[in-house]
Amino acid sequence: MSGSGGAAAMAVSSAPPAQDEGMTWWYRWLCRLSGVLGAVSCAVSGLFNCITIRPLNIAAGVWMIMNAFVLLLCEAPFCCQFIEFANTVAEKVDRLRSWQKAVFYCGMAVIPIVISLTLTTLLGNAIAFATGVLYGLSALGKKGDAISYARIQQQKQQVDEEKLTDTLEGEL
Repeated sequence: MSGSGGAAAMAVSSAPPAQDEGMTWWYRWLCRLSGVLGAVSCAVSGLFNCITIRPLNIAAGVWMIMNAFVLLLCEAPFCCQFIEFANTVAEKVDRLRSWQKAVFYCGMAVIPIVISLTLTTLLGNAIAFATGVLYGLSALGKKGDAISYARIQQQKQQVDEEKLTDTLEGEL
């Protein structure tokens, strides 16, 4: 291993992960599990899609198999131990924000559907798209409770009433 490779590995591991943006442990595991299941469904559907004579179906099937590989590489790098850079890629993906993962996963899942709109591509990419949706929902944050929402509304109402009384006093 060269000296620059070791320095790069230290730089990757020293950066704080972006996953701790308020995601609970179980939601993080749910996202990872849906990513792995999405990879499996993409791979199986991609293989079925490649068994045809239509070139667009073959292109969509190859793209789906590539999606499966990328999903496994990002969400479950232990499945790709034979690839030297798997852990490095997984650490870099873990440092991405949730909305960036959502856009990436949803975009990857939509492309085969655009290439060839068939039932196989729709069903095969549904779980991969759902993974992107889960990451997108985590980017929105937690839902507020009713008490804090009522407090904010009361403060807004008081500010509006004060502005109204100031304008009425200014007119007199």
